Amino acid sequence: MTGETTVRTAVRIHGRSAQREAVRALLDGLRARSGHLVVTGEPGLGRTALLQWAADSFRAGPVLRLGPGGDRGAPATAGELLTTLRKAAGEAPLLVCVDDAHLWDAPARSALSHAAERLHTAGRVALLLSVAGHRAVDPEFARLPVVRLDPLAPSHADALLDEVTDGSTDPAVREHLLAEAEGNPALLLALVRRLTPAELRGLRPLPRPTADAGTLAAVAGSALTGPSADARDLLLTVAAAVRAADGPDVDTRLVLDALRHLDPASAPTANPLPDVLAGAGDRLRFHSPLLCRAVHATAAPDRRRAAHRALADVLEADGQPLPALLHRSWSLSGPAPVARLADRLAAVAADGTTPASHGLRGTAYARAAELTADAPVRAERYTAAAEQALLAGRPDRARPLLAAARDCAAPAVVRGRAERVRGLAELRDGPVGDAHQSLLLAASLLAEDAPAEAASAALAAADAAWAAGDLSSCLATLSLGPAPVPRDAAGMLGPAAPDAATGADGLPGAVDLAGAVDGAGPGGVPVPTDQPGHRHAADPRQVVAPRHANAPGHATAPGHATVPGHATPGYAAVPSAVLAGGRTGGATPRTDAGARGGPGGTRVCGAVPDPVRDHRVGMRALLEGRLDRAAPSLGQVVERARTDDRPETLLRAASAALLLGNVDAARRAGARALAATRQSGSEALVPQALEYLAYAELRAGRHPQARAHAEEGLRTALRAGQRNTAAHHQAVLALAASIEDEPATVARHVTAALATARRHGLAQAATLAEWAAARADLGRGRPQDAADRLGLLVLPGPGRGHFAVWRLAVPCFVEAAALAGRPEDTHEVLTDFAGWAAFGADPQAAAQLARCHALLAPPDRADDLYRRALARHDEAGGDFERARTALLYGKWLRRRRRPREARGRLGTALAGFDRCGAGVWAAQARAELRALGAAPQGGGAGTLTGLTPQQLRIARHVAEGATNREVALTLAVSTRTVDYHLRKVFAVLGVRSRLELARMVEHADRTRGDRRAGDRM
Repeated sequence: MTGETTVRTAVRIHGRSAQREAVRALLDGLRARSGHLVVTGEPGLGRTALLQWAADSFRAGPVLRLGPGGDRGAPATAGELLTTLRKAAGEAPLLVCVDDAHLWDAPARSALSHAAERLHTAGRVALLLSVAGHRAVDPEFARLPVVRLDPLAPSHADALLDEVTDGSTDPAVREHLLAEAEGNPALLLALVRRLTPAELRGLRPLPRPTADAGTLAAVAGSALTGPSADARDLLLTVAAAVRAADGPDVDTRLVLDALRHLDPASAPTANPLPDVLAGAGDRLRFHSPLLCRAVHATAAPDRRRAAHRALADVLEADGQPLPALLHRSWSLSGPAPVARLADRLAAVAADGTTPASHGLRGTAYARAAELTADAPVRAERYTAAAEQALLAGRPDRARPLLAAARDCAAPAVVRGRAERVRGLAELRDGPVGDAHQSLLLAASLLAEDAPAEAASAALAAADAAWAAGDLSSCLATLSLGPAPVPRDAAGMLGPAAPDAATGADGLPGAVDLAGAVDGAGPGGVPVPTDQPGHRHAADPRQVVAPRHANAPGHATAPGHATVPGHATPGYAAVPSAVLAGGRTGGATPRTDAGARGGPGGTRVCGAVPDPVRDHRVGMRALLEGRLDRAAPSLGQVVERARTDDRPETLLRAASAALLLGNVDAARRAGARALAATRQSGSEALVPQALEYLAYAELRAGRHPQARAHAEEGLRTALRAGQRNTAAHHQAVLALAASIEDEPATVARHVTAALATARRHGLAQAATLAEWAAARADLGRGRPQDAADRLGLLVLPGPGRGHFAVWRLAVPCFVEAAALAGRPEDTHEVLTDFAGWAAFGADPQAAAQLARCHALLAPPDRADDLYRRALARHDEAGGDFERARTALLYGKWLRRRRRPREARGRLGTALAGFDRCGAGVWAAQARAELRALGAAPQGGGAGTLTGLTPQQLRIARHVAEGATNREVALTLAVSTRTVDYHLRKVFAVLGVRSRLELARMVEHADRTRGDRRAGDRM
């Protein structure tokens, strides 16, 4: 141990919002009933801290802490325990905290379990238990509700590190510590304690390994004690096998065969399994990743090397060269470089014919780098490992590898590749302004020796500028360099023959990581530079391009600048072939120009593949405002996807189709791209594919489908460490929820999206989220609030939203402003929106424009404009937008005393809203129909079947005259919960007052009573 750092005590729990909410619900419920909850998680995740937080925040009564052992007096039977609880509680609610309940003996656990089921006899008691997550839950607690602690999200681990170090940690050291801790807060704190202040600030090299045996053992605690010698060998062999596995589990047969190699005289078996292991079919895994690491690190060195040697023997015999070589390298007795083994590892990792995941290839490259003495070669291998980690969806692992590469002297091409990986990692999970600069630097470093990679990096830099909403930088960056040149005639970087993948030294060539970049800059629509009110518009001739080694003159547009449309979602465009080549093989073939460059032997050759060229031609035409030239090229991109199943082709097709306004083609291509990325094992691409698909569904007006894809995309993005992608999915979820009657859901997604968007400079995600909040206000009948929000997004000024999104919010703004009595605010943006509609990339825009004009027109013209808008909707499709126009038309007709026509339009609107799940808008239509004396379908008097049981209970209490507070006390919930459910009740039933609700409930009860009487007769 080298620790000299005194770690400040963390003063708050970071993350754990879901777990704390579950504990709050348990404590809040004590006002009316008893309850119990089990908290579980592996060592170090904070079970004790959560129980302490619960005890500190409980103010309603006493807190009783129970634990095993006579000194703390744990009662022997359930009856004795309940008696103890009654005495401790008295008349007040009681919180009982039992930490490490799994350490109680079996009779005591049984008594605790039985007492939990009979807590109501002891008064109002909340029983909060914690049990270890590194083993199966004891059967005594299996029936109790469980909340699980997972590793901290990167942002929360980062905040914890800042809190305990005052933010003084060197950035590279920070990345290394976060990667080593893997979200375990106790391990993170232990690592900080181990380092000296100089090491934390990056002034001295870190000890290797940073998470050594002593540190891991201290965090694991007693969980490591107790196994027999045979069990220790089994645990060690599983832990060793996991190091070269694609996931947390390993093949049982591999482990047993290796144990036989370790001790030929033994007869190893996996039954019974030690508590810390779990078996599923023919696979074994540790319950706790921390214990897996601790078992491996704390084993005797000779025994650990023997386990790796045995695994290498078995894997070699089984024809699995890459994991076999890894285990062989870990069986070495010293840390000294071994050139021959390092070269073999790198060569096999680069061989696309060898089946292996990106994660395993990255591990092999990293191990090869550790065994390499030559600094430039070592840097290239660390860079290749980082590339593979990024492809595997693990940017947290890529960053420390890049730091290791930076410590080695390397030629410009290797430094450029490393900078590109860093920029792409930031693009998905960091400030996009930093990503833009890193990728521009990468393009400069790669320009001389690898122009194809330079062009790819430049396009990724444009993508970062797009995400940031920086139109000038986007245009300037897109003017850098020629179209990217692929490294083989097919434009693929899939498995290649070994001689194409590596040189004699087994070094990797460059991997094209700019997924979503090759040939796919952000889409756009032309806007004349003299258009008033458009602060982003700029002639590209006036844009100063960043410094670039071989930057040609800027492309110019004839009198137009570009305001890209929203077709391209966020920064995710289309992936390169290596990111989504339809294969899991991570081959890294060299490029060829007849001469080697740098230690990796980088070479350049090949012709531009048609999809890339067509996409770039189409994009450039759009940027120049020439749709007639853009459409054929982008149409070719869409057409090619009909017969091509490669993910990069399909994602390009989805992007091109969105730019052309062909939403159906975009949905088809997006769905096929998602299937292809899953089949290829490209974990880093799945969130992007889901993002494309969710945006396409959203544009098609299929909000429920968009929501489903965005929910899955959010989960995969968070698993892959892509917070920026997650923010875009949160924005889509907010937009989808904004048409439903879910204000709490909208607010939650808006808050989450904005938290990342503001921190990382994601202008597009922020604009979408703000638009969602405003649309929710508009749907709930609050046009003034909606107009205030939307005005900041669409009106000229420094706060105007992202150049690709703000026009999409103009129809909402015009509606809100008109209903709020502020039509004069709309004239300038409506003129601009007319230009967007004329461009033709958005099939809904023409109908929306006619609706906007109808809202602002005098009565003698509005009727015709509403009819024209509905006719345009019939051409474009889309239930939601057509229903909105029908609703506004119906309202207008009702106020003009044309009830028969109004009833027809409002009925059509209601049917459309119901069809697409737009509950909050359907409520408006029902209210209008009710004002006409009509009984809306599905919402008429006597119809309470649309309410949930909780909503029905609240509705009945309110109908009886109870206040929200009285209902809350009766049902043992918060007044906020009652208020939320009551709003839902009003929306579902289409009522606007408590009196209306009371009448409806009374009528429903009377109708039901009459029906029962009729049945009896």
